[in-house]
Amino acid sequence: MANKKLSDSLLNYPPSRSKNVFTDAWHFLIHSPKINTLVKTDTEEKRQEYNQRVMQRVGVQIDKNRVLNIHQIGVNAPVSYVFNELLNWNGDSTCWPNHVARVERINNQLEQIRILPFGWSKYPFRFMKSFFGLHIIPLFYLKSIRFKQVPDPFDFDNARYLLYECSGGYPIGIFAMYVRSSIEDLGETASSQLVFAVSFNFYGNEKQRSKLVNKTWEAVHNRVTANVLNRIKQLSEWRVEKMKRQLEYL
Repeated sequence: MANKKLSDSLLNYPPSRSKNVFTDAWHFLIHSPKINTLVKTDTEEKRQEYNQRVMQRVGVQIDKNRVLNIHQIGVNAPVSYVFNELLNWNGDSTCWPNHVARVERINNQLEQIRILPFGWSKYPFRFMKSFFGLHIIPLFYLKSIRFKQVPDPFDFDNARYLLYECSGGYPIGIFAMYVRSSIEDLGETASSQLVFAVSFNFYGNEKQRSKLVNKTWEAVHNRVTANVLNRIKQLSEWRVEKMKRQLEYL
């Protein structure tokens, strides 16, 4: 009985559900994430080396995709549990700001997804063909390049990933959601490591128009991504703890 009470006291709780645009802004932008997930390196050379290792693992050529942002978080849940949360990515996820950037699966398939700003599938006024010159509908369109749902027999780290080609207002390039077992030699102590990698430009094209706007958007991207990863971690660990508690009471 004592062990059961201890389990109850340590039980995690799932992320609270966002109800509207304002709670999206609070949960994903204003709220400071518990764990800072942006991967930082001492030098640009080390940054590029790290990016290259991740991109080679998912089969993307680094010279064609300059990865600007990689986020990583440790999750105390099996790789399969974490990856299952990625497979459940849709417009009802508690881990994504669905009121600000609604997820719409095309033909209910994970292979093609539209992200719609505020749920708009078209601009709110008839005369609008863009938003201050920016074509943000869809905010971005994801088309799968490759899904790896079952690790290869020779994989030492149980890696699985979803890899997309992106177009639209934001981002440009690739988007990868990647999860693997932790590697003790790297000082990783959690059961799994979840990585989000994205190559993007605010304007949706290769030309750099405004460093200030891009830096601002990059900062927004980093804050939202960090909160998304923290919430996936929270949800995955809660599911594992809930299952353990149920087994204790059998």
